[in-house]
Amino acid sequence: MCLAVPGKVVKRDDDLKATVDMMGIERPVSLRLVPTAQVGDYILVHAGFGIQIVNEQEAQETLALVNAMSELVEEDQLATNPAEAY
Repeated sequence: MCLAVPGKVVKRDDDLKATVDMMGIERPVSLRLVPTAQVGDYILVHAGFGIQIVNEQEAQETLALVNAMSELVEEDQLATNPAEAY
């Protein structure tokens, strides 16, 4: 399963490339699909491409869901392999 994860544009180059903060990690992202994205905008990122501009509330809600899914996966792994918890 592939997910698009929101990030905040922190730097933009003239050639449709940007640096995007995704959950505390800065990554290079292509803005070819969202050429109007500006520094400070939140965008959904999939496979290194910005695919949609979203508002901050939607970005924060999506990040909360991604974090919740991550916690559920960790809990499931501990339930399946309890020896790994120690």
